[in-house]
Amino acid sequence: MFPQYIEPIFRPPSEARSLIFQVTNGCSWNKCTFCDMYTQPQKKFRARDEAEVLAEIKQAAAIGPRFEKVFLADGDALVLPTRRLVNILRSIKAELPWVTRVGAYCLPRNIRKKSVGELKELADLGFGIAYVGAESGDDEVLTAISKGETYESTLDALNKLKEARIKTSVMVLNGMGGVALSEQHAVNSARLMNEAQPDFLSTLVVSYPLGDRRVQEGFAGNYQLPNQHDLFVELRRFIDTLELSNTVFRSDHASNYLPLKGTLGADKEEMLKQLDTAINQPDRIALRQEWQRGL
Repeated sequence: MFPQYIEPIFRPPSEARSLIFQVTNGCSWNKCTFCDMYTQPQKKFRARDEAEVLAEIKQAAAIGPRFEKVFLADGDALVLPTRRLVNILRSIKAELPWVTRVGAYCLPRNIRKKSVGELKELADLGFGIAYVGAESGDDEVLTAISKGETYESTLDALNKLKEARIKTSVMVLNGMGGVALSEQHAVNSARLMNEAQPDFLSTLVVSYPLGDRRVQEGFAGNYQLPNQHDLFVELRRFIDTLELSNTVFRSDHASNYLPLKGTLGADKEEMLKQLDTAINQPDRIALRQEWQRGL
């Protein structure tokens, strides 16, 4: 059967209609305390055999031009050596000439290992977007959640991707600082985005379907997820602090109580008005109920 996946597979919402090639299994870092995506035994990290991936790309040609985009899974395909990524992208270009864009999740640490020249080579071969889970721009929060990144390391990676003409889509986690660090989490995350000016920015509300034991350990047992009202206050502070010129913003993931979307800064004031209503008059705005969030 084609393709051969090691379940579960994750991809960004915007890649819903993309053809997925699993070039790695799991996540090479896999220490973030909030994330349970790749903790199952079958998701132990490894790079898939290059010959297998290239064979699957050839097989995909038989499907025909049903997919215009390709997503390279799993958690951080850019951990692969540039040579291997070049071979994969060249194969996609040759076998699937109708594909207009290739994307992947990306850890900032993996961008540090690649030169701008290497990244430009990937861009020239069709790699068009990197999905970067910044989670927070606050170093205290990043340390507590064992992200293995800092404000500066994330900014350096985003700037390098931009210099290589690769679009960036950044994720920030609403509530990741808990109640105690909510304010600094919002402000410093916005500062990071202001410096980086990503092409796309999204937020989702952090949740712990398997429990928050690991998160509590990082916060010395003092982590408390903000309630709905305080999540809105945090998100408002985040958006109010943003100074973006032309970034597409989305907070329409199922976890968000209040779906927001628009372009920042053109739609900033309208978003703030919606958040003010959610904070002060929640009965006058359509909010997702808990059962609708599907968590």
